[in-house]
Amino acid sequence: MALIHPTALIDPSAELDSSVTVGAYSLIGSHVKIAAGTKVGPHVVIEGHTTIGRDNSFFQFSSIGAANQDKKYAGEPTTLVIGDRNTVREFCTLNVGTVQDRGETRVGDDNWIMAYCHLAHDVVIGNHNVLANGVTFAGHVTVGDHVTIGGLTGILQRMRIGDHAMIGFQAHVSQDVPPFMTVDGNPLAARAVNVVGLKRRDFSAERIAVIRQIYKLIYRSGHTLDEAKVAIAALKGTDGGIADGDVDNMLNFLAASTRGIVR
Repeated sequence: MALIHPTALIDPSAELDSSVTVGAYSLIGSHVKIAAGTKVGPHVVIEGHTTIGRDNSFFQFSSIGAANQDKKYAGEPTTLVIGDRNTVREFCTLNVGTVQDRGETRVGDDNWIMAYCHLAHDVVIGNHNVLANGVTFAGHVTVGDHVTIGGLTGILQRMRIGDHAMIGFQAHVSQDVPPFMTVDGNPLAARAVNVVGLKRRDFSAERIAVIRQIYKLIYRSGHTLDEAKVAIAALKGTDGGIADGDVDNMLNFLAASTRGIVR
């Protein structure tokens, strides 16, 4: 208990590992579980049915696990689940889910969530993502892995953002963003392949070349989306199979899109 500031208020029913640090004037509710090595700064509120993994850092004035802002919410015991090694900066708000969806808001591992970000109910964030200051997710949004989202970007309800995508500053995301793409603007537009991000993640030149072909088939060929899907599928095996996983990633994303993709 030496790691708990004497002004912090922690419900006796909360489950905190002995190595958890809690700063001054923070409040932790009865249904909260926090694993080893996590640091809760001063003036943080963690409530609701919230489970937090190992080695996370929560900076001051964040609200974690509060009731969601869906008018249909009637206090059901929905959850917020946060993985390991995430950083949540100042004034972030992460809400629990709703029974109308999965009943759970989820954040994966190794995410960097900057100040003033909002994750509404039933949002699912993957791993290794960077959310710049002021990114706002409406409910039911799904984000893959290794995504970068520029500051002050707003994401409409039920949007999907694919792996390795890059969304520019102050974008308005009202359609699904396919994997590997760089998009920005209002209205949102696809600009290019996120080559810089792919190189940083050690994508080979061969894989990037195939992803460039995918981009051209979707955005520069004049194909309908259905025609582009057929042409993308035909890329499998053309490079000895090196990029087959990337082709499948794109095809699976397009097949699951119900709101249309940014074009």
